[in-house]
Amino acid sequence: YTVVPFVLIAVLFYYTAKDENTIDAIPAHPQLTVNVTGFQWSWEFNYPQYNVTTDGYMWGQGPLPLLEIPTGETIEFNLTSPDVIHSFWVPEFLFKRDVIPGHPNHFSITATQTGTFTGHCSELCGLYHSRMLFTVKIVTPAQFQAWVSQQQAVQKTASGSTQ
Repeated sequence: YTVVPFVLIAVLFYYTAKDENTIDAIPAHPQLTVNVTGFQWSWEFNYPQYNVTTDGYMWGQGPLPLLEIPTGETIEFNLTSPDVIHSFWVPEFLFKRDVIPGHPNHFSITATQTGTFTGHCSELCGLYHSRMLFTVKIVTPAQFQAWVSQQQAVQKTASGSTQ
């Protein structure tokens, strides 16, 4: 009654630890990095290598924030929060990560098929938590490059008109 449960737990622990290490592995040189900031009550996505940021809008005050990523490329997500605990969750990724102030979190994925999905905050973060949504658009690499060029032009125009 003691040895059999101990062996079962040891076997399950081994496979859990092995799979967790595989899932949590961050590649040394991802092809794309996206800095994700969760704040009350929206998201902001920054693509540092392209100098592109998609602004976060509070639900009802503009379009949902857009996270656009290409297929076939390794993407590293760096998650941060300046205010309260959030949770970055896209159900189609079968994966979620907590976004805790002062404790950056990371994960990587390689999308294999195109599509448009809705992402959520799955950690109760305040009054408008249920409205803390974002759109994930997975596109081909060519479509992604066209989107980046469009965003750079829009942001250049916006920064030029304020000076």
